[in-house]
Amino acid sequence: MNFDAALSKQTQQLASQLQARSMFIATAESCTGGLLSALFTSLPGSSVWFDRGFVTYSNTAKHQQIGVPMEVIKQHGAVSIEVALMMAQETVAHSDADCAIAITGIAGPTGGTAQKPVGTVCFAWHGFGDKDEVQTQLFDGDRVAVRQQSVEWAINEAVRLLEK
Repeated sequence: MNFDAALSKQTQQLASQLQARSMFIATAESCTGGLLSALFTSLPGSSVWFDRGFVTYSNTAKHQQIGVPMEVIKQHGAVSIEVALMMAQETVAHSDADCAIAITGIAGPTGGTAQKPVGTVCFAWHGFGDKDEVQTQLFDGDRVAVRQQSVEWAINEAVRLLEK
């Protein structure tokens, strides 16, 4: 799998920041289906800073693999900052990682609603500093574009958080 040069460079920057802190990262991905983990493992030597990736596409997977309570999913919806935060926190709890990125969203072309249209993606970063970070973004484009933008956003924010 080939990634563009700018994204690879940003990923290398994240890798350097993690290595400088002797930190391991893990991922919990829903709408990106492992794309972030694939990007991480595209770099030689990623085993020094990348622990593992969970692809938790279904609600059941979010619950069974990393322990997101079904009550949280039912109350807030799978695409919510509450679920993203639980995904990130539980990923660290279920791995050897020091920090985690979680992504859950609606890549399309179906599945959107008036409240959560296609392109809505919720993110959480756990273990990158004193407090957790959550964000919701609305991306334009088709399924491929939404997934790509989600990965780029996740990495850029992780780099920003580690620069603090």
